[in-house]
Amino acid sequence: MALNDAAFSFTAETSDALGFGFRCGFLGMLHMEIIQQRLEDEADVDLIQTAPNVTYEIVRRGGEVRMIDNPVDVPDAGEIEEFREPIAKVNFIVPAVNIGVMMQLCEDRRGIYVGTEYLGTDRAQLTYELPLSEIIFDMHDKLKSATKGYGTMDYEVIGFRPADLVKLDILVKGTLVEALATIVHRSMADRRGRALVKKLKEEIPKHQFEVAIQAAIGARVIARETISALRKNVTAKCYGGDITRKRKLLQKQKEGKKRMKQFGMVEIPQKAFLSVLEAGKDG
Repeated sequence: MALNDAAFSFTAETSDALGFGFRCGFLGMLHMEIIQQRLEDEADVDLIQTAPNVTYEIVRRGGEVRMIDNPVDVPDAGEIEEFREPIAKVNFIVPAVNIGVMMQLCEDRRGIYVGTEYLGTDRAQLTYELPLSEIIFDMHDKLKSATKGYGTMDYEVIGFRPADLVKLDILVKGTLVEALATIVHRSMADRRGRALVKKLKEEIPKHQFEVAIQAAIGARVIARETISALRKNVTAKCYGGDITRKRKLLQKQKEGKKRMKQFGMVEIPQKAFLSVLEAGKDG
C-alpha cells in the first residue's frame, strides 16, 4: 500500500488491549478512510481502527523533552513540567456572509484570531491559529456545512505551545482500555468524558452481567454509565404453585450473574473504538 502512496506511513506497534498492529500516518480523515477501504477490499483484512491522535510535546520535571503520539505513553501528572500541543495556522476562504459562523466555530475550538482579508465584495480570507487536534477530526466537514460547500481551508503547523492538557482514561468493568484513551484540554474534559461514556453505552452490547463504563483523569472518575445485565426470565415455566420455587430460581440466577460479573470478559465491538471520534464531534 505504501509503495504507491507516498503520503501513507506506518510503524509496527503493540497494545495490551488490541495486540499487534500498526500506527499509521495520513494526510487527513478522508485519506484514512480511503486506505481503510482499500485494505478491506484488496487485502480482505478485517480492521480494528482507533481514533486518530496528533503528536504532543512533554517537558518532564528533569528537563527531558519527549514527543508523545500515543496517549498511553503520557507520564503521570506529577512528572510533567509542561504539556505542549501542535498549533496550526489556518486560512479559511469563505463567503462574506459566513464569517460570523466561522469565527464562532474557531472560538469554540480555542482558536486565536489573526486577521481577515476581503478578496472581493462577497468573499473573504479568515486566518486563525488553532490546535491541530481541533482540526483533524471534523473541521473540514463543519466548514462545508457552515458555508453550504463554498468554503475552503488550508493549514500549516507552526510549532508547539503550552496548554492545560490531561489524559482522559476509559475503564470498562474496572479495566483500563488503552485504545480508548485520549488527550483533551482540561476545560473540555468533563463534557468530553460524559459524551464518550454515553456513546460507549450505545455501542457495547448487553452482557449477562452489569457493565460499568467510566471516564477518569488520573484516579478521579468524572463520568459513568452502566449497561444493565441481559435478563432472562427463569420463572417463565413456573405457573402458580409455591412462591419459594420462583425465589430459589431468582436467587440462583443472581448468584450466577455475580460469578459472571467477577470473571466475565466484556466484548468491545469495532464501532466502540471510534466512539472517541464521534464524541469529539458531538462535543
